Amino acid sequence: MSGAVIPPGGGAAARGGQDKVDLSAILRPRSVAVIGASTREGSIGGTIFRNLLLGDFNGPVYPVHLKADAVHAVKAYRSIAEVPGPVDLAVVVVPAKSVIDVVEQCADKGVRGVVVISAGFRETGEDGLEEEMHLLELVRSRGMRMVGPNCLGVLSTDPEVRLDATFAPTYPPEGKVAIASQSGALGVAILDYTRDFNIGVSDFVSIGNKADVSGNDLVEWWERDPRTKVILLYLESFGNPRKFTRIARRTTRKKPIVAVKSGRSRRGSTAASSHTGALAGADVAVDALAAQAGLIRVDTVEELFEMAAFLAHQPVPQGKRVAILTNAGGPGILATDACEARGLEIPDLAEETVRRFREFLPPEASTRNPVDMIASATAESFEKGTRLLLADPNVDALIVLFVPPIVTEAKAVGQAIVQGASGTTKPVLSCFLGRQGVPEGLRSLKRAQIPSYAFPESAVRVLARAVRYGEWLRKPRGRVHGFYDVRRDEALSVVEAARERLEGEEGWLSPTEVERMLRAYGVRFPDARVTANAEEAAKAASELGFPVVVKLVSDTIAHKSDVGGVRLDLRNEGEVKAAVREITESLEELGLEDHILGFNVQPLVKEGVEVIVGMTLDPKFGPLIAFGLGGVHVELMKDVAFRIHPLTNRDAHEMVREVKGFPLLTGFRGAPSADVSALEEVILRVSAMVGDFPEISEMDLNPVKVLPEGRGCIAVDARIRLRP
Repeated sequence: MSGAVIPPGGGAAARGGQDKVDLSAILRPRSVAVIGASTREGSIGGTIFRNLLLGDFNGPVYPVHLKADAVHAVKAYRSIAEVPGPVDLAVVVVPAKSVIDVVEQCADKGVRGVVVISAGFRETGEDGLEEEMHLLELVRSRGMRMVGPNCLGVLSTDPEVRLDATFAPTYPPEGKVAIASQSGALGVAILDYTRDFNIGVSDFVSIGNKADVSGNDLVEWWERDPRTKVILLYLESFGNPRKFTRIARRTTRKKPIVAVKSGRSRRGSTAASSHTGALAGADVAVDALAAQAGLIRVDTVEELFEMAAFLAHQPVPQGKRVAILTNAGGPGILATDACEARGLEIPDLAEETVRRFREFLPPEASTRNPVDMIASATAESFEKGTRLLLADPNVDALIVLFVPPIVTEAKAVGQAIVQGASGTTKPVLSCFLGRQGVPEGLRSLKRAQIPSYAFPESAVRVLARAVRYGEWLRKPRGRVHGFYDVRRDEALSVVEAARERLEGEEGWLSPTEVERMLRAYGVRFPDARVTANAEEAAKAASELGFPVVVKLVSDTIAHKSDVGGVRLDLRNEGEVKAAVREITESLEELGLEDHILGFNVQPLVKEGVEVIVGMTLDPKFGPLIAFGLGGVHVELMKDVAFRIHPLTNRDAHEMVREVKGFPLLTGFRGAPSADVSALEEVILRVSAMVGDFPEISEMDLNPVKVLPEGRGCIAVDARIRLRP
């Protein structure tokens, strides 16, 4: 592959040229003022001020109230200007119409961070959005940082800070998990979950409308925060998804990011005119981001915390071989089925492990994986079994399942699992089924930081995601290739001429223009001639050599085969002339004869596996590159992988192998192996073209014929659409 190698993203970010995000005034303040602190029971301002006091904030807390002399027995001030000492953070809880004046007073006071709890901004419509923009302009012009508006607040469990500037009823335990939530209401539930799942929190931020401080800022801050080991995100939208992709790619190398992204609707995809555009639903870009950046994407808030309970305390698995230890056959079977369904392996145990199990288990027990110690298993059996399986060289992770029988106490079993797992470097998960006596058993596990789940399938789901994250970490980092043989000036002349022809409107390149673009970027394309009628088509076919293909040329009909606009394997001039007549008659019957611009004649490429390489422009994430099985079945099968531009060599490698049809490229049923490396290069060349020409809004190379190994690829049909 000819070309230079540069880091993903390139530019200033790749060289470390960006300033570091400083959120110390918000998450590590030395003093706090609550503007709108209230004496009224149950009010938001009063609750926030009370939480700051009860949380034992390590610094002065100033209530600001227009009329009250004191709030919760603390002297109050009429305005922020009257506060005697310096203020790092101001929490603003006043009517929306007063927020800008209050924030301006904060700026005059020298306040560096504000948390605007108040609602009534962009979420209310155009007028509210305009007010929010004025607020943002004020904050940035005065060198401040702002969380909100329309948020729940922020907190930090740092012992040197102990900040609870929220109106939530729950203050979480101290720990290693940082949480950002775009929803204030869900933020309350999220803080409750931290108690239920025994998850210690480093910081929590409800970002609300995220006018200033965004999820990107928080991830960058937590990336450098030594107290944070895991980052949890609940997001409803990405403000700057391209920047998030760059930040996440870097951060997930150091600490996992687990995200719930709501909004999975595919509405709008049917409006796309290319194959690639129709396949790229609203959620495809987020899945592509997760694949490229190592982001662990989950579907629910509950799953968010299931993952956090594991990642905060257990090591990332070094492989996908799972041992299962149980005292009941049914749960063991459920766990085994779930493992195999999610791509995990249930390996054979070492013979020494099996022999040692037989020494203390009854003959009725199963000493093969999954190990079923049957209902008579004692706490001592669980301790020995846990230790044996974690020591087995064929095992990367252990799931322990316990159903409380009459004879064995859950508390003793919990303690036994803890003892058996002592000193291991392999991850351990547990599942205690049933109700009687289970809480006592879980307390021991929680203290030892062994996560426990209500059902076997939940434990397996968590482990499978952790395994994929581990696999992502162990793979080499990808690199973006710049190709030395690209003739960008030639491609630029094509684009400029097309722009002039299109007169500023969006439209498709002509077949000749497409061919020139592809050749300029080193993508092979068969010799082709655009002809006006049957006679010209027959002459062109003779010059090119038979057999040939004749295709409709139209800048309005995207899928030519749908209207009878493609004729294959034509072997003489007579067949070519007949094909032109048949295409013309087919369009006349449909009333589309005015859409005929000509007939494209090219040699028939018989060999090769048909695939599609394409691109569509996502309004937020930018260009999405697609790969999948090609031809007319691509939209029916939807066996397609997407990635966000720019692509690395690792992205191209993974895309090709991600589709279910990949075996067709490796010599399926005696067919010759296809030139997969050449295919990966085509994908990277398309990515390079898209990067050089942001005017490209849609592209289909469909089909690309992947020839036998060593012979490369040929794009036998292609479409490229330009936007103004």
